[in-house]
Amino acid sequence: MQKAAARKSGSEQMDLFSAPAVDAENSSTAARFDDMIGRSSRMLEIFELIEKVADCDSTILINGETGTGKGLVARAIHKKSRRRAKPFISINCGAIPENLLESELFGHVKGAFTGATTTKPGKFELADGGTVFLDEIGDMSADLQVKVLKVLEEGEFEPVGGSKTIKVDVRIITATHRDLSEEVQKGNFREDLFYRLYVIPMMLPALRERTQDIPHLAAYFLAESNRKNHRQVEGLSADALDDMMAHRWPGNVRELKNLVERMVVLKAAGTITRRDLPPELKTGVRGVEAPTVLEISEEGICLTSAVTEFEKTLILQSLEKTQWVKNKAAKLLHLNRTTLVEKIKRHQLRPCGA
Repeated sequence: MQKAAARKSGSEQMDLFSAPAVDAENSSTAARFDDMIGRSSRMLEIFELIEKVADCDSTILINGETGTGKGLVARAIHKKSRRRAKPFISINCGAIPENLLESELFGHVKGAFTGATTTKPGKFELADGGTVFLDEIGDMSADLQVKVLKVLEEGEFEPVGGSKTIKVDVRIITATHRDLSEEVQKGNFREDLFYRLYVIPMMLPALRERTQDIPHLAAYFLAESNRKNHRQVEGLSADALDDMMAHRWPGNVRELKNLVERMVVLKAAGTITRRDLPPELKTGVRGVEAPTVLEISEEGICLTSAVTEFEKTLILQSLEKTQWVKNKAAKLLHLNRTTLVEKIKRHQLRPCGA
């Protein structure tokens, strides 16, 4: 979505209420792809990839942080596929207890376990001809991984407590926020299933990696929140947008959506300015810019302080890049984990909102 007015200088910039940087009324839908919004190069690549892979039956593995829109991508692929007229069934493997997940996926026969008073079909059977989306597949137990592998290879399974083999024709799309190749090395995920899933990988960018999409997303969520909550907020001012684009967004697009709705509800009317933002957007960890060469002035420069700040910047970049997993961050910096932990404490670094 486009800005209603360009940022202005001098006296014109002071009139924030008459020229919001993000305008709810004039927001464009030109940046919309199915239910997703984005004009950044990273998102345009994702949109192009969706178009290429939608009308085939290859297995897709979507990887990305929580809140990046993995479910939206999976649904968009289904809607553009030849299976679009058949069911799209989504199940979060990490949200259902292990003892219930097998029944949810494959169904069960009457009397299979206590409480199984009737025969119940599973998600794979219900999705026959369509698409099954297995979200957070990295949280699935080893036993269930074997059964999912069988569905992928043979297109069949047995319900819990049953002996009859059920054949299905489904396309499987999976998603995870975990590094499955690393989980394979740790022994937490089957190598054969990993390679069976890793036919077409898709890596969704974090919101901090596509900051130019924030104005478009914010405008869309603002207009949506106005309609949903019967509010009349006109837009976001330039200073508020500056802070939002500098925020690290650990919760990604989902966090942005929830924040915009909160501000719309509380503001009710007018333009949202910097003073309306929550404290974490004013004092949180800002986006880390690429280091630049410092010029030494006539007064000189404190080398120790400059080196300390540079070290702090690199450590913060590595932590944000690895979602604050210290083992991974230490590998990126070629440090021992204990050394990295000591430096984090010394610099008093912490995730935004912690």
